[in-house]
Amino acid sequence: MEYIIPIIIVLAILIFIGCLKVVPQSQNYVTEFLGKYSGTWDSGLRFKIPFFQKIVKKVSLKEQVADFPPQPVITKDNVTMQIDTVVYYKIIDPKLFTYGAENPIIALGNLTATTLRNLVGALELDETLTSRDMVNAKMQAILDEATDPWGIKVGRVELKNIIPPADIQNAMEKQMKAEREKRQTLLEAEAHRAASITRAEGDKQAMVLKAEAERDAAIARATGKAESIRLVYEAEARGIEMLKAAKMDESVMMLKKLDALKALGDGRATKIVVPTELASAASDITFKSEMLGLGESIDKSAKTVTTVAVDDDCCDDDHNSDVTKALAAANVEEIAE
Repeated sequence: MEYIIPIIIVLAILIFIGCLKVVPQSQNYVTEFLGKYSGTWDSGLRFKIPFFQKIVKKVSLKEQVADFPPQPVITKDNVTMQIDTVVYYKIIDPKLFTYGAENPIIALGNLTATTLRNLVGALELDETLTSRDMVNAKMQAILDEATDPWGIKVGRVELKNIIPPADIQNAMEKQMKAEREKRQTLLEAEAHRAASITRAEGDKQAMVLKAEAERDAAIARATGKAESIRLVYEAEARGIEMLKAAKMDESVMMLKKLDALKALGDGRATKIVVPTELASAASDITFKSEMLGLGESIDKSAKTVTTVAVDDDCCDDDHNSDVTKALAAANVEEIAE
């Protein structure tokens, strides 16, 4: 008997220690007293009534991720696809989570599958592939409202994978390849058009520059020719002025004319028609030049040139024969080189 009391004390101490519970941070304990919900313990040190109170569920308040397996979904255009979803949820009411559904996570998975089928069934294949954000938002709103009685807050829903059938994938790949080839062809055509336009603009600019260069060259040639003509006439005018200033007589002028006739007579056989007044003046100048010692140069000029005296009124054959006879009488020879 003496050991019974210490044993009872030790057992009481052990039971007391065992009834002390420490609830971790971000967790809640749901307790029952004699099979009835008695309360929810927050984080901290708690005491459980031995033999009458028990912890029925430990609930994590952290945000959790439920990755559900792919589900077959039929689109509006009768294409069966495999779609798996990821649901981000958080338990906000441990009591409802414990007593609201037998297995809330399984219920959430089934609800997600049915909601996904309803939403995707109203869309065609292309819309399903391009409307992920819309499907995610609608599923999140529907699931969040449906899981309120379970104490669950659905924060986000994502379509993880959308797997169409193999033949649809092949068709999509061919379509994508055709689109890429189309873009490539358009880019090449655009590049060719741009190159052609650039080349045409370059040719146009070259032709414009060439025309401007030819115009400038023509203007320069015309300007040079006009300047040369002007200089020639100015030189002749100065020569005439100098002759006038020197007061040259008619004899000197006749000598100049004979020099010109000599230059004309040089070369191949040529006949030169000399006016009557120049012929008569030539004989006079010849006589005077012999007196002045210039006879040799005048004789050379006379031998080089064939001189024919012509009157201004020589128009008929009789008159030409008279001229010929006059030349024969004057012993004038026609010299041909």
